[in-house]
Amino acid sequence: MTEPASNMPTGSIGVRDMSLFAFKKNDGYNYHNMPELMWGVNKDWMIHASAFLSDKKGDLTLEGGSLYAKYRFFSVDDLHSHFRLAVFGRISTSNANVHQEDIETMGMNSGYEIGAVATQLINKTALSASVSYERALNNQDNIFPDTFSNSAMNYTFSIGQLMYPKKYTNFKQTNINTMLEFLGQRLNQNGKSYLDVVPSVQFIINSQARIDLAYRRQIYSEMERVSTNSILLKLEYTFFNATN
Repeated sequence: MTEPASNMPTGSIGVRDMSLFAFKKNDGYNYHNMPELMWGVNKDWMIHASAFLSDKKGDLTLEGGSLYAKYRFFSVDDLHSHFRLAVFGRISTSNANVHQEDIETMGMNSGYEIGAVATQLINKTALSASVSYERALNNQDNIFPDTFSNSAMNYTFSIGQLMYPKKYTNFKQTNINTMLEFLGQRLNQNGKSYLDVVPSVQFIINSQARIDLAYRRQIYSEMERVSTNSILLKLEYTFFNATN
């Protein structure tokens, strides 16, 4: 659900498609689809462009999009380990109705997010943590409610473990990773907060294709949310040396 401090290879182009099934509290679910184009500008910079589609009005319709950039400014590489620090930002537009108090500029709210992320890899274990400030704006003609907090602080922590292969013989081997993420948010104006947990499994095929399957579930919440649990399916493919 979160991006690490590491970047994709220089000159590479990545295509990603995210399908989100957000289960409503009463019955059924909303389906969101977020296709994404990614560019590894150089070893320090990475840029993403995303579109937001949803079936909340019946048919799958375009609701908005976003631009995301990440700058890796610190890196230490050792044998079987590395440490990365990066800053990131996102700007988004959306025309969706605003029903939820939680702020999410990846598909729900117009606005922006700025933050920092740190990632530590030790042998087959990766630890990552981030903190960010997120601000919601009017969703085009859908005015942001005056009764809601329009800004929040986000914090995340994740741990990932390489489960297979136990020993590398070549780069064509399929990697299987398991991950556990914690995603939290605190609204700045009223102090309401939530915390979610996300277990997931990831397959990396031929060092180029990636499949992620994640289940997000609310641990606790003090705010009104449209969905308290969801399933995410992420498909990704990287074209190396595409712009070199």
